[in-house]
Amino acid sequence: MGIAKHLLGVAVAASMATALALGMAHAAESGTGIDDGTHLTLWTRVITQARADALIQAYNASHKNQIDVTYVPTDEYQTKIGAAAAANSLPDLFSADVVFMPNWTSSGLFQDLTDHINNMPNIKNVAQAAINSSTWDGKKYGMPFVVDLSVWMWNKSLFKQAGLDPDKGPANFNEFIADARAVQKLGGDVHGTFIAGACGGCILFTNWPISWADGQPIMNADGTKSLNNSDEMKKIFSAYHDLVKDGVVPMPESKTEQGPTWLSYFGSGKIGVQPMPASLTGLANDKLKDEDIGVTPIAGFNGQQSTFVGGDAIGVSRDSKKLEAAWNFISWIQSDEAQVEVVAKGGNVLSRSDLANNKYSAKDPRLVTFNQVAAKGETPLAKNFGQSFNDPQGPWTTLIQDAIFGDASKIDADNDAITDSLSQ
Repeated sequence: MGIAKHLLGVAVAASMATALALGMAHAAESGTGIDDGTHLTLWTRVITQARADALIQAYNASHKNQIDVTYVPTDEYQTKIGAAAAANSLPDLFSADVVFMPNWTSSGLFQDLTDHINNMPNIKNVAQAAINSSTWDGKKYGMPFVVDLSVWMWNKSLFKQAGLDPDKGPANFNEFIADARAVQKLGGDVHGTFIAGACGGCILFTNWPISWADGQPIMNADGTKSLNNSDEMKKIFSAYHDLVKDGVVPMPESKTEQGPTWLSYFGSGKIGVQPMPASLTGLANDKLKDEDIGVTPIAGFNGQQSTFVGGDAIGVSRDSKKLEAAWNFISWIQSDEAQVEVVAKGGNVLSRSDLANNKYSAKDPRLVTFNQVAAKGETPLAKNFGQSFNDPQGPWTTLIQDAIFGDASKIDADNDAITDSLSQ
């Protein structure tokens, strides 16, 4: 009898194990991973917090799995990831600015998600920029987490006061400059535009699209040579240099702004027109009414349009033992529920092109603009992007300071320094 009970117990245990294994296999095959109450750790940058919080709270409220998130100051993020990687203590999930992904995927910090990604039923509709930037040696390591674009925003109230058409934003870069100058004439504490001059990422995110729109690339194809001394870029820098000289931007704030309060200037209601991320989340306030926020694509001198397709990609760290549970969160981000009821509802850019015309976007032409301009954008890729363009002490920041605020004759030499950094 005891032996029979023992054998029965073994059989039941084997049956349960088989069922569990089959369940796990089915979950992986279905592309959704496992939702079994696993607690997952996630790190991301503070700059993503408003967008990421909405996704994480919605996931935690609707799933057995739970995400424990840590928001790391943006300028400390690379250092924290590097230290955790050296100690083999990376969180289960972590995101990265898409331009940093080539460096981290090539360093082996993420687990290979190629089969998971390829087996997703809606993968053909998912924005490819984040996936492409997360691909190394043919293997896919990341998916879109927070999709961001750059656009021009204008203050309709200030435009009206300045004698401009409040319902018409600039259609090209020359009009952007002219509109900024017109608003500047209002005087007082109002300024035409704002430049985050000590924030390399802010400048490239919002001004490289001007060059792209006119057909001028920023780097060579493999990201080892800088073209930021092209005639096109020199014209752009010259236009901003003149705005600074003529007092159209607030000084010294524009020269010293490193990024943390960059968006607050437009939000103060005192800036006429400014390049901004394509997000309406939390932008309106008691100083800037939602109905006064106009949105238009960034354009070149000739009126063609472009944008910087940025934001963060997300992957499963090499140190995680919870791959299928982590994939459940990553795959859910691309679901109809997350994309429409969280991302679109919050006034942000979708990563699913087939959901662009949803019930929330249809009610707000600005959201339609966000989704339409995404198809015209670019994402620059370079293994040494961070050290070359995002480092506050790096060569790109030096070029910006010289070209916009100082001695523009140094642009060629500064550009050579960027190339040296890219090609290391």
